[in-house]
Amino acid sequence: MNAPTWFDNPAITVELLPSLGETIAMTAWSTAIAILLGLPLGIWLFVTTRDSLAPNVVVHQVLGAIVNIGRSIPFIILIIALIPFTRFVVGTALGWQAAVVALTISAIPFYARLVEIALHEVASGKVEAAQMMGASRGQIIRQVLVPEALPALISGATVTAVALVNYTAMAGAVGGGGLGDLAISYGYNRYQADVMLACVVLLVAFVGIIQLVGDRLARLVDHR
Repeated sequence: MNAPTWFDNPAITVELLPSLGETIAMTAWSTAIAILLGLPLGIWLFVTTRDSLAPNVVVHQVLGAIVNIGRSIPFIILIIALIPFTRFVVGTALGWQAAVVALTISAIPFYARLVEIALHEVASGKVEAAQMMGASRGQIIRQVLVPEALPALISGATVTAVALVNYTAMAGAVGGGGLGDLAISYGYNRYQADVMLACVVLLVAFVGIIQLVGDRLARLVDHR
């Protein structure tokens, strides 16, 4: 029997697009939640640093330790360690919905640190000018810090999304679905190089689109 060609291999003709959809869904959901939760965490890290808006050494060290621990755990270990929690949250440890739990938990501290770095790049003179005009802490954050750091915040979100695409491929090793799961199931376990190549091409294209959109958004909001 001849080996399946590119046009009649069921893994490509039937399963490739659904797997791509799962990868997109995993990336989109985990990126959105990571931004939603990582942004306030990063702001909190920034405002509690020394000489910032609300310096608090103890709180900053605790938050910094949590973020550092979250960033240091390899994703493949994290997703396995979180299986009981994932099963409790979504009712299963398999599929792209389950993978979103671990993806989100790994991305939140990653993005929070990028937010902190972006806020530190805002010129201190602008913050001091707002303070002299009587702006409250919340007003400084909403009207000075976040708008001034917005290009860097968008770039950080882009970096986070690209990293999550890579993590979705690793999630496939433990039944997380998506292109990673397809590449491992067919490209690696069944030695179907055409499936592996198709998955790699789509992942590269997906990352390229994310980077392109993120770069254009960052330039669009950059009025410097």
